[in-house]
Amino acid sequence: MIDENINLFYAHSTKKSDKSDWQFLRYHLSNVGELAEGFAAAFNCAEYGKTAGLLHDLGKYTAEFQRRLEGKHPRVDHATWGAKIAIDKYGACGYFVAYNIAGHHAGLANGDFRDDQKLTPLKKRCENANLPILNLAWQTEIEPLLLQELAIPPLKTKTGFVCFQQTFLSRMIFSCLIDADRLDTEKFCQAAENLPLSARGDYPSLTELKTQFDQSLNAFQQNDSDINQKRSAILSTVRHNAKTLEAGLFSLTVPTGGGKTLTSMAFALDHAEAKQKRRIIYVIPFTSIIEQNADVFRKQFGESYQHAIIEHHSAFNDVDIKNPDSRTKLKMAMENWDAPIIVTTAVQFMESLFSNRPSDCRKLHRIANSVIILDEAQTLPLDLLRPCMAAIDELVKNYGCSIVLCTATQPALLEKEDGFKGGFQNVRELAQSDSINPEQLYKDFQRVSVSHIGELDDAEIIKKLQDNKQILCIVNTRKQAQLLYQGIANLEGSFHLSTYMCAVHRKAVLKIIRETLKAGKSCRVVSTSLIEAGVDVDFPCVMRSDAGLDSIAQAAGRCNREGKNKKEDSHVWIFTAKDHKQPHELETYASKMKEVMDIAEFKDDLLGLSAIKAYFSRVYWQKEIGQNSELDKYDILKTLQDSKIHSLPFDWMAQKFKMISNVMKTVIVPYDDDAKDCIEQLKNLSEWESVGQLARKLQVYTISMSQDLAGELVKIKALQYLQPERFGDQFLVLESDNMYDENIGFNSKANPLLINGEDCIL
Repeated sequence: MIDENINLFYAHSTKKSDKSDWQFLRYHLSNVGELAEGFAAAFNCAEYGKTAGLLHDLGKYTAEFQRRLEGKHPRVDHATWGAKIAIDKYGACGYFVAYNIAGHHAGLANGDFRDDQKLTPLKKRCENANLPILNLAWQTEIEPLLLQELAIPPLKTKTGFVCFQQTFLSRMIFSCLIDADRLDTEKFCQAAENLPLSARGDYPSLTELKTQFDQSLNAFQQNDSDINQKRSAILSTVRHNAKTLEAGLFSLTVPTGGGKTLTSMAFALDHAEAKQKRRIIYVIPFTSIIEQNADVFRKQFGESYQHAIIEHHSAFNDVDIKNPDSRTKLKMAMENWDAPIIVTTAVQFMESLFSNRPSDCRKLHRIANSVIILDEAQTLPLDLLRPCMAAIDELVKNYGCSIVLCTATQPALLEKEDGFKGGFQNVRELAQSDSINPEQLYKDFQRVSVSHIGELDDAEIIKKLQDNKQILCIVNTRKQAQLLYQGIANLEGSFHLSTYMCAVHRKAVLKIIRETLKAGKSCRVVSTSLIEAGVDVDFPCVMRSDAGLDSIAQAAGRCNREGKNKKEDSHVWIFTAKDHKQPHELETYASKMKEVMDIAEFKDDLLGLSAIKAYFSRVYWQKEIGQNSELDKYDILKTLQDSKIHSLPFDWMAQKFKMISNVMKTVIVPYDDDAKDCIEQLKNLSEWESVGQLARKLQVYTISMSQDLAGELVKIKALQYLQPERFGDQFLVLESDNMYDENIGFNSKANPLLINGEDCIL
C-alpha cells in the first residue's frame, strides 16, 4: 500500500534505487501544464493547454505505476484516468483535452468505434472498469490547480466545418501537450545523466535575420540586366504589399525565372515584422529540392545565422521504438519547429495537420501566428485537395497565420474570380500594383516557343538528344530516365538526374551541369520532374513528356531562363512517350493539358494565364461529380460533418490522409565518407546518445523506394536495418556496393537475384 505522503509519487525514475533523484509527479504535471499553457496561448486556448498538462499523467497516481517505476510491475495504462476526469469535470469541453491525454503516447484515437481502427476508441477506454485505483493524493496536489470550468473554445466557426475545426483544435492542443511533456522529460533525463541541457530557443530574431537578408539581397541585385530589373520591380511591389496588407491569405503569381524564391522570403520577413508573426515556414512540394531551397536561404542569411534555418524532411520522423514508455524515445525527439525559419515539404506539413501520431503533431502549435509560404501550391494532391484547402483556410481563420499560395501558374481555386464552388475567398495577389500585374509579368517573361511534336519512341528521343548540343529531357518515370540516359551515356557531357540519386549526389551533378552549360560545352541531361521545381539551370532547348500544363510551364522555366536567346530559337518540345505507359497519377493532368492544347484560342500561347486557368478549371471542376467529390477521395470532410465532439475520427482520418498513396521506404545510401561515418556512428550509438543529429545529417543521403522492392532487397541482404531492436524499421541502409551507380544512382538491375525492379514516378 502506498503511503499518502505526497512525496512518494513519481513521474520518472533513474537508476538510483534510493529514489533520491527521481522526478516527483506533481512537479512534472505542473511543469507540463505551465509549458502547454504558454504554447496554447498562441491560439487563445491557454486554459486548455494547462488542463491537458495537469491531467495527462494522472494515472501515475496509482500503486501499480509506482511499482512499475521500481521495475516490479508490467506496463500500466496511466493516460486514461486523466481523460475520464476531464470529461467528468468539463463535459463537452473536456473532450478537447481528453482525446489528447488518452493518446499522448499511442496517438489520437477515434472517439467511438469505426472500421479499420488501429487504436482503442476513447469511449471504450473511458468505460474500462479495470483501471488501477487512483490514489486520492491527486486531489491534494493537482485538483486545486485546475480551473472550475473551461470556456467554449474561441473559434470563428464555419458552417459545415464545425467538427473539422474541432479536430483541428484538439490536434493543436495535443501538440502543446506532447511538446511540453517531452521537453520537461528531456530536461529531467539530461540532468539525471549529468548531460548538458539541450540548447533551445537560442535563435536570432526575425528582425535580425531580415537585416542580414536585406544586405545580401542588395549585393545580389547589383546586376542591372533587363531581366534583373524586372525581378527587382516584382520584389519592390511584393515588399510594399507585405507591409500594407493585413494578415490573411495571399497569392504570388510570378513567372518561372522571376525570382519567386527570394521574393517570397522577402515578403515573409517584411510581413512577419510588420504584423508580429512568430516564424516563417517555407513549404516546398518535393523532398528532392528541400536542400536546394535551404541552401539558397542560408547563402542569403550568411554563416552566422545557419542555425536559424531548420530543414525538416519526411525522411525521418520521431524515432518510434518498440517500448513507448522508454525514456530513450523522449531523448530522440524530432525537431519541434522552435527555430525562426523552417523549410519543410508539403508531405511533412500537410500530413502532420491530419496525423494522430505524437511525433508528427508535436510541432503543430509552432505553426500558429506564422507566415507560411506554400511554394508551387498547384502540386497539392488532387484527391485530397478539399481537405488541404480546409486546413489552409483554418490556419488563417483561427490560428493567426498569413499564407501565400506561391506559384508560376496559379491554380483556379478562388470562389469568386474562378467560379470554384467552395474555393478560397479574400485572396490578395502580391505581385499587383499600378505598374505590374500577373498578366503583364507573363508577357515580360515570355521567353520560349512551345509545341507538341507528337509520339516518340525511346530511339527517336535519343536521336533528338544526340542532335542537340545542349538539351534537357524531362520524363515521368525513373525507369525511362535511366533507359534514355544509357542511350546517350557514351556522348560527351551526358548527365542523369532522378530521386534514385541521393540529395548530395544530385547537388554534385547539378553543379557540374551548371558549369558545363556556362562554358558552352555539350550538355545533355535526362531527368525526372524533380528538375522542374525551382532548379536553377538554363538550357536553349527542353523536351517534356506529356504532363499537366503546370508541369509544362515549369519545364519551360529551365529553357532560356535568363532571356539571352530569341524566343523563336528557344524550344520547349512536348512529346508523348510511345514506349512507356503514362503513370496513372498523371493521366488526368496530361489529358486536360491536351484538351486545352486543342483549343484554337490557346494554340499559339499554351502557357498564357487564360490557358492555365482553362486547364485548372477542367482539372478541378470536372472532378466534382454529384455529392461524391474526387477532390476528397475518402469523404474526410463529409465524415467530419456527420460526427460529434464525442465521436471525432482521429485514427480513421490519419489513415486516410496520405499524400503519397504508395507505401515508400526511406533508404540511406553510403554515398561518401561523411555518410559512411554517420552510418557507423548510428550502428554503435549507445542507449543514452541522441539520434536526432545523426538522423538530420543522413537525410541528404537518402532515397525512396517502394516497400515491396525494399522487402526483396532486405531478403537478399542488399539492405540492412540498423539497430532494429531499438529503432524498429526506421533506419534502412543500402549494403550492396554494386547497386548504386555514380551516374544513375540506385540501380535495381545491378543485382541478378532481384526479380522485379520498379517503374516509379519521381
